[in-house]
Amino acid sequence: MAAPSIDLLKEQIYKGENIWQICDLMIIWAVESGSSDIHIEPLTNIVRLRYRIDGELREILEYQPFLHQQVVARFKIMSNLKIDEARIPQDWRLSTVINNKALDLRVSTLPTVHGEKIVMRIVDKSKKIPDLFELGIEWRNKVLLEKAIALPNGIILTSGPTGSGKSTTLYSCLSKLNAPDVNIMTLEDPVENQIDGLNQSQMFPDIGYTFAYWLRTALRQDPDIIMVWEIRDHETINVAIEAALTGHLVVSTIHTNSAAETLTRILNMGIPAFLLPASINAIIAQRLIRKLCQKCKKPVAMQNLDSHMRERVERALKRTAKEELLGRITPDILQHPTFYEPVGCPECDNIGYKGRVGIYEILEITPNIKKMIIDWASAVMINDVAITDGMISLEQDGIIKALNGRTSLEEVYAAAKEND
Repeated sequence: MAAPSIDLLKEQIYKGENIWQICDLMIIWAVESGSSDIHIEPLTNIVRLRYRIDGELREILEYQPFLHQQVVARFKIMSNLKIDEARIPQDWRLSTVINNKALDLRVSTLPTVHGEKIVMRIVDKSKKIPDLFELGIEWRNKVLLEKAIALPNGIILTSGPTGSGKSTTLYSCLSKLNAPDVNIMTLEDPVENQIDGLNQSQMFPDIGYTFAYWLRTALRQDPDIIMVWEIRDHETINVAIEAALTGHLVVSTIHTNSAAETLTRILNMGIPAFLLPASINAIIAQRLIRKLCQKCKKPVAMQNLDSHMRERVERALKRTAKEELLGRITPDILQHPTFYEPVGCPECDNIGYKGRVGIYEILEITPNIKKMIIDWASAVMINDVAITDGMISLEQDGIIKALNGRTSLEEVYAAAKEND
């Protein structure tokens, strides 16, 4: 089936006759446009439909409020939610098939002053889990991460804000380790991708089935590798460290802004400093940035950048290891640096960007970093020592990708703020 025209969706909404078809078209058009989320938002005099495409929310259309209650009821019925309950938020998921794609939709409702807002996260179950290189983990970062996940025990943490691709990185690592002679167990909230060979479990905190409780139970299941969806508190990180120190490989996520800040966050959770160097293999910080459309991107010479941007780029390049630069950028590009800007064409819907790629920094626990942890050094000091030891920062990794024409400097600096 070809992608339905947005005009068809508008026509059906204008008629207001067939609610089930209107709701189906909302999902179909979102899937065909590559959206990750659907937002249906009741406002004062209108209801707004927005899709998140390549990380950016785009307004698709507006419709009259008289249809909204029917749309909400239809999605609640599809998701097995209580249609007569509008006072509290509700969450569930539904499975469907569109154009031979098996999809999971995580449906969330939220009461607002103008009615219930609906957000649906689209998960394509038929989509292949990308490998590390496809994610954007390259050169030194790829070597470090492959070394870390090859160890029989220890902890690997991914950090970053919501929507930065942390779970995809974990799935990529687990897919690489998945083998008949390995017992991999996961506790997720929710289970986003079902992978054959993994023993995946859904968290239910309402009945006490929490990360910490599951971790203790999982250790009785003879696991080799354990994935905990998120490190949230002292109890969870404490049990994770115990598991790592008793011969298990543990992978998880944590909400921090940088790899160095992850160490100070764990220390502030009350974990003794001496346990961290013995248990942590690597810490990944990451962001997702938009890729430039390769059909219409426009070159911009280094000397044509504004002075502030040029200074930031030059400073970042000077701090980047020479072997990293020579491995990922040709000498000619280094001698005459050229960046690229978005233009817009029919191929990218006149946005200038199409698709996303990750930028990463991977903190290795070197002897210098071990000493910094024991001394309770600040995140800024740990970050500076890590870069001296060869870590490629988010900013540096982004600039390298910008030099290769994959993204723009504006995208890099919007995602990776400069550390002054």
